Amino acid sequence: MSNNKYTRQNSNFLARIDWILVILILLLASISVISISSAMTSGQYTTDFSKRQISFYGLGFLLSFILMLVPFKLIKSYTWILYILGVLSLVILYIAPVSSVTPIINGAKSWYQFGFFSIQPSEFVKIIYILTMAYVISQHNKYKLTDTLSMDLRLLLKLILISILPMLFILLQNDLGTVLVMIAIFLGLVVVSGISWWLIIPTLSVSGATGLALILGILYRPDLLERYLGIHPYQFERIYSWLSPEAFQSDSGFQLTNSLIAIGSGGITGKGYADGIIYIPENHTDFIFTIIGEEFGFIGSTIVIIVLFMLVMHLIRMAFMASDSFASYFIIGYLALLVFHIIQNIGMTIQLLPITGLPLPFISYGGSGLWSNMLAVGIMLSMYFHHLSKGAKNK
Repeated sequence: MSNNKYTRQNSNFLARIDWILVILILLLASISVISISSAMTSGQYTTDFSKRQISFYGLGFLLSFILMLVPFKLIKSYTWILYILGVLSLVILYIAPVSSVTPIINGAKSWYQFGFFSIQPSEFVKIIYILTMAYVISQHNKYKLTDTLSMDLRLLLKLILISILPMLFILLQNDLGTVLVMIAIFLGLVVVSGISWWLIIPTLSVSGATGLALILGILYRPDLLERYLGIHPYQFERIYSWLSPEAFQSDSGFQLTNSLIAIGSGGITGKGYADGIIYIPENHTDFIFTIIGEEFGFIGSTIVIIVLFMLVMHLIRMAFMASDSFASYFIIGYLALLVFHIIQNIGMTIQLLPITGLPLPFISYGGSGLWSNMLAVGIMLSMYFHHLSKGAKNK
């Protein structure tokens, strides 16, 4: 009798795990390790980063499953504490003098270094930012007494205020890519927040006009942007080399030029595992899709995109299933992050978009970037485990 009771409890536990999400992440983990392992054959490094990626994934899955067991309502209750800690991590990093703990890496002071172990706080702040945005929107709508333009304006101002500090200190790290991701999260959540389109349309218009003004300024008056916005000349070169990579082939356009050659030479089926011959600097990180395109061709690239698309569709389904508005807003915010990363990363390898240094989620090498995504996965597993699964509903 006791054995049957244990079996029922164990079955109930397993039924409350979102296995579709787990399997999709495992598929992406396999693609990541194979691609990074293949990239190591270029001889750029003596370290085998694929083995490190396996350990990063191991720790990431452990983090996710621990978070899965934490009630989602408890995570929600700590939102503001997490927000304060996240902003403090950025402030301390900015004001701290350069040292072995806060070194300058690749021209930016964006990491905490503890021996061989490094953490990029801005990666985790993105997830905390989504949590905070979701909390503010859900709480505002919960206690909104009247559906008026003034109430919508109040919510919009709240969202802008909580965005200023993290975006400012990340921008001070010269990390424009992460700021663009946060803007995508902001716009994605504003659109679904219930704010009137009389406010959304001007907000989107101002954002679009600002972006257009920056592009025109880069093309025609870079001196003004250098003088008044403090933009460095090397940041202009990213735009110039994107528009005309062949003109900068020996310098800033080298990576993009070789990326186009590599992906194009892969053809339909690719050259085969570890048979890539085109040299791409840092090909295991931001340009991992180039390795996939060259060695596994159009078919391999399509499979990767399909798996990522399946992940996006599953998360959309989860957002609709969620009975808690906070959970829905969190998933939508993470979807904005995920889709922006995917489009930007793949787009920059084939010259559709300028190079920003954003990794391909779950596939590019890196501890902080992967762990931040696994943190989001853990939060969504917690949602499913405690609220969305049949087992949780019947409990």
